Formats: sequence, structure tokens, C-alpha cells
Amino acid sequence: MSNFTWKEKIESEEELRSMLGESSELVKRKVIPYLDEHCQDFISRSPFLVISTADASGFSDVSPRGDQPGFALILDDKHLVIPERPGNKRMDTMRNILSNPKAGLLFFIPGLGETLRVNGNASLVKDDALLERMAVNGKKPLIGIGIEVEECFIHCAKAMKRSGLWEPETWSQKDTLPNAAKILLAHSKLPNKTEKELDEALQKDYKSTLY
Repeated sequence: MSNFTWKEKIESEEELRSMLGESSELVKRKVIPYLDEHCQDFISRSPFLVISTADASGFSDVSPRGDQPGFALILDDKHLVIPERPGNKRMDTMRNILSNPKAGLLFFIPGLGETLRVNGNASLVKDDALLERMAVNGKKPLIGIGIEVEECFIHCAKAMKRSGLWEPETWSQKDTLPNAAKILLAHSKLPNKTEKELDEALQKDYKSTLY
């Protein structure tokens, strides 16, 4: 185990502000407490989001969700629902919501540097008529993550520009990327399993259980 400790830490917001300064008037005024037509349009074009949650003790988690653009169903200017598609049954996000409803969402649109941040209270919903509206290939989700919006605002593109995330010329060659099967094998230490077998199982799962 590491015995590393941080030698110098910022301990207060006052100290933080003294180092980084105050937000501009635009940044202070950009937050709104509902989904206006601009936020709704952004969400309707987004095929991908990440959702951040924490349990009652504060142990936090962030998890991706993705589907066709507009997969997050907007009900009105204060409510939206994210379909819970088949996954690995860890249910980290959903278990957190049961003990702590606070959630943060970050919506992405491929090629667009700006993202949309939405924060609010989450619930696990099972209304059949609502879930039916999010069915794909005749398969409706068993559960939806309902969000009651408390605030939303556009987030600038600086991180995207620095990272070159949407610029293909900055991407690594596919054969040099981390290998998920290799990582899973190292972490799980499953007996009598090979990297090839895990990779084949992953590909089969992706092909057969997306919905």
C-alpha cells in the first residue's frame, strides 16, 4: 500500500478564490433552474451522457449512458428520464440513488466542444406507459432514471479543445489502445480464463445484449 500524502492542500473556498479569482458575470448568470428550449434541443441531439451519483456516505461514482440521439426522454421543463438498458448488474448508479437522490449529468454531442450540465434529484421509475415510450426494437427498459431538474447550464469547450477529443488526427491507432479483456483478466484473476476467451465473451455480449 502507498504511504503517499499530500504535502500542501487548499483547505477553504477563500484560499481557492484567492488563487484562482472570481467568476465572470456571464458565468455567474448562466445557470437556470429548468430545461428551456435551448437545453431541450441540446438533449434531443445528444447520444451520450455521464451520470454522477454518490451513496449516503458520500462514496461517489460516475457512469456512462448512451443510445440514439434523444434517448433521454424530456417530459417537461423540469423532468427527464434516462432509460436503463441491460448492463452488468452492478447497479452502482441505481443503488446510490436509493440512498442519495442527488445526481449530476453531463450531455455530449459528438463534434461539439460545449457540453450541457444538468443537476437535480434522481428517482428510479417503473411507470409502464413511460417506459414503453423508450422501447427500442420492441424492448422497453425495466427501469428508468427520472431526474427532477434543479439547475442546468452550458459548459465551455476548453477541455475538449485541450484534449482534441473530437479531432480524429489526434486519436491513437486502434491496435495501440488499452485492451479491455487484458485489463479484466488482470483485475478479476479468474481461474482457467484466457484473454482470448474474455475478449470473445465481451464481443458476444456487445452483439447480443445491447437492448
